[in-house]
Amino acid sequence: MPERPLPQPTPETEHFWAGTRSGELRLQRCQTCDTTYFPPRPFCPECSSRHVEVFVASGRGTLESYVINHRPHPAWSEPYAIALIKLEEGPRMMSNIVECPQTPESLVLDMPLQVVWQKQNEQITLPLFRRVVASGEHR
Repeated sequence: MPERPLPQPTPETEHFWAGTRSGELRLQRCQTCDTTYFPPRPFCPECSSRHVEVFVASGRGTLESYVINHRPHPAWSEPYAIALIKLEEGPRMMSNIVECPQTPESLVLDMPLQVVWQKQNEQITLPLFRRVVASGEHR
């Protein structure tokens, strides 16, 4: 099976990809207006300040929306969800949901999610998300 298409890090996103290689979900926060944002960029999307800091996020979020892709792709043999995750810190991030059937019955909006890491090569480790299971519940 062909490899999954991978992102190409840039100088502006290298801190994010270095974090994923270390098992950290790194976000940026504006030190002027306190906006937390994603995707990475050298300035705040809210106030345009360049006084931004990088911090390690919790890796927790909720499923805000998704679409299940059924179109054939050489890197995927089955349908897969392209998900919009609202991170606990505020920003939204697109990713995939893993360890869960890719069906509307299983992909429940607002379900709690936790980041998991999928190493692709020495440079790219992808942040994917899985459902957080309550105690006594099965996956």
